[in-house]
Amino acid sequence: MSRLLLISLLGALLALAGCQTTTSGGATGVARPQLMLVSSEQLERSAANSYTKLLADATEAGALNTNAALVKRVRAVAQRIAPQTAVFRADAPAWNWQVNVLESKALNAFCMPGGKIAFNSGLIEQLKLSDAEIAVVMGHEIAHALREHSREQVSQALAAQATIGIGAALLGLTQGATDLASAGYQSFIATRFSRDDEAEADRMGLELAARAGYDPRAGVSLWRKMMATQQGQRPPEFLSSHPADANRVRAIEELLPVVTPLYDAAKR
Repeated sequence: MSRLLLISLLGALLALAGCQTTTSGGATGVARPQLMLVSSEQLERSAANSYTKLLADATEAGALNTNAALVKRVRAVAQRIAPQTAVFRADAPAWNWQVNVLESKALNAFCMPGGKIAFNSGLIEQLKLSDAEIAVVMGHEIAHALREHSREQVSQALAAQATIGIGAALLGLTQGATDLASAGYQSFIATRFSRDDEAEADRMGLELAARAGYDPRAGVSLWRKMMATQQGQRPPEFLSSHPADANRVRAIEELLPVVTPLYDAAKR
C-alpha cells in the first residue's frame, strides 16, 4: 500500500470515528453530519471559564449590565427563545443559560457553548433593533451553540493535525516541516464561523425566533440594517467572516413561508 493511500485511509477512518449530528432538523431542515472529536463537556467547561472572566473584566471596567432597561429587554427575549431550543436539542432548555449586556459601541453579540450569551449595547442602540430583531440575532447566535460549530472547528483542527503528523512520519519529514505544515493548515482554519455555519445559524435562528412568537420578517429588516452598516464601514464584528449581502436576505425571504406558520401558531 502506498504511503499516500495509507495517509488518505487513516484520515478517512479518523473522520468516520467522529461523524455525528448535534441537532434534529426542525422545520428548516438542518441535519448535516459533523466531525466531533472532542466532547461537548470539554468545550462547555472552557466556555464557562471564558465567560466568567469576560464578566469579571466587564465588571471591573464598569461595563456590565449598566442599562437595566436594556438588560431586561434582552433577557426577556432569551427567556422566550430558550424553551424553543428543544425542537433542535432535547437537552438545550436545561443548559445553564446566562444573558448579559456589555456596554460597548462595537456591533457584536455571541452565544458561547452551553448557552452563555452576551450582547453589546451598541448593536442594539446604534441599529435601533426592535425586540423581534434582537430575537433574530439571538436565535442566530444560539444556533451556533446548538450546532456546536466551535466544537466542530476544534475537531477539524485536531483531525488535520493528526493526519499531518501521520503523514510526516510516513514520509520522513522533519519536525520543522511538520510544524510548518500544521501552521499552514491553522492559517486556513476559520477563527470565525464558515459560510455553511452561518447559513445554518440563519435558518435555525429564524425558526427559533418564530417559535418564540417574534415576527420572522424582522430577519429581513435586520440584515438590511446590517448591510447599511457596511457602506464605507467595517461590518459588525460577528458578521466579519462573511458580511450580510443581498443573497443572504433573499435566502431569509425564501424561509418566510416555512417559519411564518410557526410564528402564527405561537401568537395563538
